[in-house]
Amino acid sequence: MAVTHLDLAADRQAAKSRVSRPDIVLYFLWGTFWLLMLAIGVQDYVRNGGTRIWQPILWEVTSLAVATFWVVLQRRARARYAVYLDRPLVWIGQHLKWLPLVVLTFVPAVYGIRHGVYALLGATYTHESWGYVLFYESIKLILFCGLWVGLIFGFDAFAQAQEQRQRLLALQKSLAEAQLAHLKAQLRPHFFFNALNTISALMHVDVPRADRLLSRLADLLRATLQWGEKEITSVREEIRMLELYAQVMQERFADRVALSWNMDNAALGGAIPAMLLQPLLENAFKHGVERSREAVRIEIEARRDGERLHIAIRNTGSELAAERNEGVGLRNCRERLSVLYGDAAKLEMTQLADAVEASVTLPWQEHRA
Repeated sequence: MAVTHLDLAADRQAAKSRVSRPDIVLYFLWGTFWLLMLAIGVQDYVRNGGTRIWQPILWEVTSLAVATFWVVLQRRARARYAVYLDRPLVWIGQHLKWLPLVVLTFVPAVYGIRHGVYALLGATYTHESWGYVLFYESIKLILFCGLWVGLIFGFDAFAQAQEQRQRLLALQKSLAEAQLAHLKAQLRPHFFFNALNTISALMHVDVPRADRLLSRLADLLRATLQWGEKEITSVREEIRMLELYAQVMQERFADRVALSWNMDNAALGGAIPAMLLQPLLENAFKHGVERSREAVRIEIEARRDGERLHIAIRNTGSELAAERNEGVGLRNCRERLSVLYGDAAKLEMTQLADAVEASVTLPWQEHRA
């Protein structure tokens, strides 16, 4: 399934509509900090002989309310400052320029609320002189803002890094799927071109066999159209595709090739890239059967070994050249494995004592239809 621009836009919109994990952690720390401040305030008040518990609670809650107002404003305006996250000093400077306004609004708002609540309760709120209060609260507020601006920067920088990572992964996935589609588009014409060449060669020497071959090719084409839209298929379906291809080739080389299928039942439910093995079997016919005057034996084997899937195609009648250029089919297989699995999968060509073996090793994954 390809990642489209609409998919990416929807993902971004969904991300905006929900609270991010870093924000959840930030809000949790904010709440925990104020619960701690409240506990300390009440404890100090009681230790000093106070009996009206509502007073320290009111003091801390008013500070919390006004401070939370400024934090909410920062969170709503954070997108405006996101462009500076890669320059920490500029980002912090853009926030600290609001500090004078915060100080000038924080002290009057907090103390105004306290005076109002005390008046409603028929009490009088007494404190130090306004000059001392403004100086003392300003020092506390500067330290407080410095702490939380630093924390918020860390959380925002982390969130931006995570978002950029998700976008990069989505882009990589999109590019990988585009590359896979291109590789499959290369493979199909190559595959049928070779099959039609086989039929063309037979038309001049054995028309009935060419007709049977054409019928087999039609069956193979139907199967290819049925499974061709899948990027991943099961080993069982992939082997069925190979059997159809082998039937086509056996019509041409009826007396010159013998095939054996050694299938581990535990491997048949595994996942494998669709049409990955056909070029390997095609190579066995091309380099083994076509070039040999003697009967050639081709063995196809699939087995599961723990968390790995092993598939091998061996043929007699040929040897690996010391220096060889890989054809379109083999190169296509390597590139698809690289795109889908990276270094976790490999395709190897090995010279055995009496045969050449093409082996594919993949991470085991159960195929889900």
